[in-house]
Amino acid sequence: MVDAHDSGSCGASLPGSSPGFRISRQKGFPFAFFICCAEPQNMLTSRQNPLVKLIRKVHKPKGRQETNLFLLEGTHLLEEACAVEYSLETVCATPEWIENHPQLWDTATKQASRCEIVNDFVLQALATTIQPDGVVATAKRKTQNLEESTISSLIVALETIQDPGNLGTIIRTAAGAGAGGVWLSDDSADPEQPKVLRASAGAWFRLPVARKPDLTASVSRCRDNGVQVIATTAAAQKTYWEIDYQKPTIILLGNEGAGLSASLLKLASHQVQIPLNNGVESLNVAMAAAVILYEAQRQQQKRD
Repeated sequence: MVDAHDSGSCGASLPGSSPGFRISRQKGFPFAFFICCAEPQNMLTSRQNPLVKLIRKVHKPKGRQETNLFLLEGTHLLEEACAVEYSLETVCATPEWIENHPQLWDTATKQASRCEIVNDFVLQALATTIQPDGVVATAKRKTQNLEESTISSLIVALETIQDPGNLGTIIRTAAGAGAGGVWLSDDSADPEQPKVLRASAGAWFRLPVARKPDLTASVSRCRDNGVQVIATTAAAQKTYWEIDYQKPTIILLGNEGAGLSASLLKLASHQVQIPLNNGVESLNVAMAAAVILYEAQRQQQKRD
């Protein structure tokens, strides 16, 4: 085994082929072609390989910022990225995974700048999960502006959401309910960290998600332009179903423990609550988002 590949190409031995042959797809060519190799099948076997070090760097927020990359782990996220033709930088997979997913591997190699076969030892270093399922990939971070002047439907604005599982679930729910996008305050969880992507179950690729350096100022400008702003708070007099969500609307949801800041609450056109039985203090923020988003969807479907 050797531990090198020419960068900028995708190469892998075909299932059932002799180790002297591999299939290579060069960027810019719409088809694959065969190359006869004198050496055995290439495989990354060392955790000291520069590519392995680069991908491990992407595990951390600082590394994602420095490289402008994020990590996709697992078959489902790769399927979702391929389904929307999201451009990939690198795909790394074990021989067993390639054998079990030949069609997805072929699709991924067409969308990636570089593809590598790795052994289990290396894959465990590339992944953040304890038991990776055989494939990881990297891709360029996406930039979403979600222009404030073009809001025509429903936006979910999140202030200081800390838990990546909550954030990923909200993104998944917002996509499922047909929201136009998600805004995040700058101090919220990183939307491109692996836990968020996994919790979103791939919906991350189908919904605009934008960080707002000054969320309060962004919401204020939208309100001044006629956008309805709905704030969730336990002290509200109105219930969430009394609101007309068929006009351009921003739904504000706050930190898991502290809720919304006073500055954002002041911007609300309406403050609403979700009624709870006695003894129940509050709902999880992702659950609260789901309740309101699906009320908005219900109203839309009723109108249609």
